[in-house]
Amino acid sequence: MEQQHLIEYIAQHFSGVDVVAGTIEIAIGDTFFIYDPNRDLDDRHRFPFATIVTKDYGDFDNRSNLNRPGVYRLNIGVSRDTFRRLFPTSTSEFDYAVLDRLIPHPVYAPQAWVSVLNPSEAVFETLKPYLQEAYEIAVKRIAR
Repeated sequence: MEQQHLIEYIAQHFSGVDVVAGTIEIAIGDTFFIYDPNRDLDDRHRFPFATIVTKDYGDFDNRSNLNRPGVYRLNIGVSRDTFRRLFPTSTSEFDYAVLDRLIPHPVYAPQAWVSVLNPSEAVFETLKPYLQEAYEIAVKRIAR
């Protein structure tokens, strides 16, 4: 599944989402999905509910081995309840470089983020409820 398909799906199915392409050198090629219905949030409130990352970030985030040709990672911030339901045991036992499988985020699992490297169409269908949940969390956060 191409990244562009994911970007188009999120942009078309979730109103008020600002799709932001990484502009600083380290984030070029990455995409951030931020709920900002009026496009006027200050930077401290512009928190993505999903991202697409295309490369490793040094020693900080390299367990997915994203520097392989054509590999990217879709990341989604779900509720803690959903995260615990999906991953009731330790998250240290996962292969974070596996393609097309829902896994805890290699860095942000403690914040209830999940990931999939290069999701297929079939796996992406299973991710849609998690994208919806992440979007709803973002909407509630901004409404407060």
